[in-house]
Amino acid sequence: MRRILEVENLTVELGGEKILEDLSFHVDEGEILTILGPNGAGKTVLLRTLLGLLPYRGKILWKRKDLRIGYVPQRLPFIRDFPLTVEEFLRLKEVSKREIHGVLSSLRMAGPGILDKKMGDLSSGQFQRVLVAYALIGSPNVLLFDEPTAGIDLGAEETIYTLLNRLRKERNITILLVTHDIALVYQFATHCLCLNRRMLCFGIPREIDGTLLSKLYGGKVKVYEHRH
Repeated sequence: MRRILEVENLTVELGGEKILEDLSFHVDEGEILTILGPNGAGKTVLLRTLLGLLPYRGKILWKRKDLRIGYVPQRLPFIRDFPLTVEEFLRLKEVSKREIHGVLSSLRMAGPGILDKKMGDLSSGQFQRVLVAYALIGSPNVLLFDEPTAGIDLGAEETIYTLLNRLRKERNITILLVTHDIALVYQFATHCLCLNRRMLCFGIPREIDGTLLSKLYGGKVKVYEHRH
């Protein structure tokens, strides 16, 4: 596979405090890299730095000239009185209704009336899928997801992860995903980055054992199997 991202000796300092220190890792095209770590480990800061939103020292090298990145941020507020319909929200990106229909079809959300629904009337799972749809508009080749299932019930959560895995296979999209769900890491990820301000591990999920995870999270860690 072709390399799409190289990070070397990445350090991020905000307000005089080192949030990330000396990170080095790489991502190949079509991979799902999951980023694990406790609260305050710097996971969101890492994604925002990769997006070019924060100052840093070191090297971040995106190796595709036609790089197109989609991003779903952490815990975007789910506001019940959100004034826009699904179509109005997606058209903030100034795309045609045809492209919107194509994206929703790929997410299996092209049911009758979905475009006319108010964002605040959607279920948590539907709301999250609309955010994914927004990220997919413009045919990105890289997707960044910051805890895309936070606050979603288990059934919807598994639907989101299954969806991401299908998109990777169908479109050869590279995915960088922050998550706390270790079981789903083992199920879907191709590589895993363990982070607590410094990098504690980087490799394929089966090489990440319970001892390392306990060190990462500061206690015993259990992995529960998810069934579809």
